[in-house]
Amino acid sequence: MSLAIVTLSEEGLKVAARLESGLGEGVDLFLPERFYQAKPHTKPFSQGIRALAEDIFDKYDGMVFIMALGIVVRAVAPHIKDKLSDPAVVAVDDAGRFAVSVLSGHEGGANELALKVANALHGEAVITTGTEAKKDIIIGIGCKADVSSEAVKEAVLAGLKMCHIPLERVRLVATIEERARLPGVFGGVRELGVPLRIISKEEISTCGKEFSRSEFVKEKIGIWGVCEPAALLAGRKTKLILRKQKFPGVTIAVAQENLTW
Repeated sequence: MSLAIVTLSEEGLKVAARLESGLGEGVDLFLPERFYQAKPHTKPFSQGIRALAEDIFDKYDGMVFIMALGIVVRAVAPHIKDKLSDPAVVAVDDAGRFAVSVLSGHEGGANELALKVANALHGEAVITTGTEAKKDIIIGIGCKADVSSEAVKEAVLAGLKMCHIPLERVRLVATIEERARLPGVFGGVRELGVPLRIISKEEISTCGKEFSRSEFVKEKIGIWGVCEPAALLAGRKTKLILRKQKFPGVTIAVAQENLTW
């Protein structure tokens, strides 16, 4: 996926630097001339943001604008054609807190891109498409380093079966960065067709919600747990409906959002 990052401010430039490393190589960064430094894939612009959007709209599969949502909407609106050909567009605030899927959520991949951006920034993806809004289940995963994708899939499906919940209600699978990078976790979650959310160790270390604590996990990776706090922290108003369950090479926990009991 060819990607462009566009920013207007000094604060946005700092967010862009974090994004570049998080999204991988080959991402082009567009920034005002006054901030320009000669580096690979860095492109200065002097025209307004609307003119820039017109120039690059059809040249990238995805675009991440680090600026106010209203500016993004006004910039891309004149160039929108249809959901099968428009690029994925994501808007990020100058603090890197929220990644909003703006255009081509499903077909163009903006929902997935918003989640990737949120993971890179340790922020929150904002996805408003109707099918996503109906999903309220989050699965937290912990595992061994050599876990297979098949073991991950089997554990997730077994945990859902214990809760009498279909896979279609799962909004996210969540884990820490070290585990999210494992082929078994990344591959297994992708095969399930569910987005993967990364929760930082710092977030878990300061988690105020109750979760099971393991001396073994603390000694191994420096935090008291993974699957339960990851599930709790990945959503809003979450409560555990299935506490930590052990499967071969995998632990999972299931949380539901917007529970009031």
